Amino acid sequence: MRLYTADEVHAALDYPTLINALRDAFQAGGEKMPVRQAYEVGMPGLPAHLLTMPAWRRGNAIGVKLVTVVPGNASRNLGAVSSLYVLFDGVTGVPRAIIDGEAMTNRRTAAASALAASYLAREDASTLLMVGTGHLVPHLIAAHASVRPISRVLIWGRKFDKAQALASKLTRPGLRVEAVNSIEEGLQHADIVSAATTSTEPLIFGAAVRPGTHVDLVGAFNPGMRESDDALVARSVVYVDTLEGALREAGDLLFPIKNGAFAAERIVGDLFGLTQGAVPVRQNAEQITLFKSVGAALEDLVAAELTAKAGG
Repeated sequence: MRLYTADEVHAALDYPTLINALRDAFQAGGEKMPVRQAYEVGMPGLPAHLLTMPAWRRGNAIGVKLVTVVPGNASRNLGAVSSLYVLFDGVTGVPRAIIDGEAMTNRRTAAASALAASYLAREDASTLLMVGTGHLVPHLIAAHASVRPISRVLIWGRKFDKAQALASKLTRPGLRVEAVNSIEEGLQHADIVSAATTSTEPLIFGAAVRPGTHVDLVGAFNPGMRESDDALVARSVVYVDTLEGALREAGDLLFPIKNGAFAAERIVGDLFGLTQGAVPVRQNAEQITLFKSVGAALEDLVAAELTAKAGG
């Protein structure tokens, strides 16, 4: 059994390779995976969550990811999400690898968003608004830039100086990155909006989103969290990573469903349907498309197998 560090994971999972591997896995369909289990494990006033995500491909691989989510870690200069992945041989059940779960999760989450954007964002999308300043942000930027001609990135964070520092760090030749004072300012220019926060209140309001925008909602992972308001979901053509997971965990959809602003039947499809050509993709340049992900165990398994394969 081998331990894979974060650096090894990042080296193994370049975005074109990982996005294509995810596309292949969703196209293949296969056995239905369990929706992840979530447990509240924090103390009063200090929320913390434990998540477990098993997946398997019979005869090939078995894996499970263990995740903790502690929103208060920002004050400790730590990421909100920590995790490990354990990969087993699919025939013998013998452990094959323990993999840095944070690095793998960041990579596969960003790759899944980019996979969706390859079907849903306008082909000429060149400006990305990034809502949030956490550890996932650089990965989302890189992944989206691998499928669309992104040349300008706008970053909004609750702390403007942190957004400025991140923008300075991420700017490179061919990619101009700058901080914005408000989400509304960024929405005036954005072709793609990607949000990766732990917000429990709407941050992106439908009234401010331009026609033709693709919205990628990544951060909110349970029914009590949301990054969008009811109006945005109601205006959008909505897709999800997996239908069952989204209808169980995606507060961004569950709130407007509860409030009567949206109906589950309006979800056009998931990554299985998109990659298999079973559901329509973006139909015109004026549509607002919205992709809501809560994370799928299949994505983790694909990333873990690629990591182990790269390691020999």
